[in-house]
Amino acid sequence: MKSFLSINIEQQALESRYHSFGKIYKIRKKGHVKTWTWTMIGIFLLTLFLPWTQNIRAKGSVTTLRQEERPQELNTIIAGNVKKWYVKEGDFVKAGDTILQLGEVKVDYFDPLLLDRTQQQINAKQESMRGYQGKAGTAEVQTGALLQAQQLKLQSLDNKLQQQQLKVASDSADIVAIQNELEVYKRQLDAARVMLDSGAISLVDFEKRRVNFQQGTAKKISAENKYQQGRQELLNLRIEKNSTVQEYTDKISKAEGDRFSSLATIASTEADVAKLQNQFAGYDVRNKLYYITAPQDGQVTNAKKAGLGEMLKEGEMIAQIVPSTRQYAVEMFIEPMDLPLISIGQQVRLVFDGFPAIVFSGWPQNSYGTFGGKVSAVESSVSTSGKFRVLVVEDPNDRKWPQQLRMGSGANGIALLKDVKIYYELWRNINGFPPEYYQMKPEKPAK
Repeated sequence: MKSFLSINIEQQALESRYHSFGKIYKIRKKGHVKTWTWTMIGIFLLTLFLPWTQNIRAKGSVTTLRQEERPQELNTIIAGNVKKWYVKEGDFVKAGDTILQLGEVKVDYFDPLLLDRTQQQINAKQESMRGYQGKAGTAEVQTGALLQAQQLKLQSLDNKLQQQQLKVASDSADIVAIQNELEVYKRQLDAARVMLDSGAISLVDFEKRRVNFQQGTAKKISAENKYQQGRQELLNLRIEKNSTVQEYTDKISKAEGDRFSSLATIASTEADVAKLQNQFAGYDVRNKLYYITAPQDGQVTNAKKAGLGEMLKEGEMIAQIVPSTRQYAVEMFIEPMDLPLISIGQQVRLVFDGFPAIVFSGWPQNSYGTFGGKVSAVESSVSTSGKFRVLVVEDPNDRKWPQQLRMGSGANGIALLKDVKIYYELWRNINGFPPEYYQMKPEKPAK
């Protein structure tokens, strides 16, 4: 039988071991895992009902809204060689400042007095044209004089014809009168012959009547001859009138031919003058093209020719001008599937390269370092990359874009769409559905 002391010692040893086991394994300690688990589940469920802004992300670069504000090539219109540079790369120039002077390389334009000699040719052609104009005027005056002379001559012949016609008519009447008289003489002669045979009259009376008949016959022959002469003179007058018409027609035709020939020469000379004036204007403009000037304010960059005497072809690039005044824009490239969700005036958040930003995708209002923009244009044709180009300009109601922006620097755009719940956005992404179509609300007109 164990003693009371040994039993007490064993009991204390057992209690000590049990206490140490409880400290190590904490079997009596009450845990909070369940509480934390339900708390996290509750927070997750509440998070699912928070608002989330759908968006479309796209990469882009800085450009300008208007094409004339983008970097442009400075080209030469004529061929030449570099004679003198007036600026160097990096210089800022004003519109009209001289960039480069060219020298001539074509033999046709080597003459230093080319403009003066061309002007002399123009003056000579103009003097020749004035001479032909005077000749044409003289021919026109001559034609008028011939027409007037023809008219007077024809009037004179018409008067003669009228007089001759009256004379012919008078001769015809004389013939009729003499014919009647001759018939009377014949009847008297016949009656006298009968009376002579019967012895009623003497031979002397008979001879007198026969003489009267012979005189009447002579008068008739003379009147008929006069009548035929009158008709011949009338025919001659008509022939003369036709000859006069033909003569003056030939003269007038010749004068008209000279006038039209002069007019044709004038027209040809005018064409030569216009051609020479065109050449003169081309030479004058070419002389001005020897000096290449800046088309607008900007900075000279990317010069293609370095030294003096280097050859330049027609249309070859000399340097590049980066305009000083420009309105920046961001060009983004949108997937075809997202294109129906983009509309003019839609808000976009932008993150520019080199400017720190903290972006919360679904809460753009809480992002830091982003800049506001609005969609200005959406191109309807696909680019070579298979995406559609969208231009975004600065939002006047948001913070201004940085002044340090430069052409070509990178930018990330976030096109803001419809506000939805997070659980819906998760469900949409899990199922691979596109964002919901977002229709921009029309802005209220300013009062």
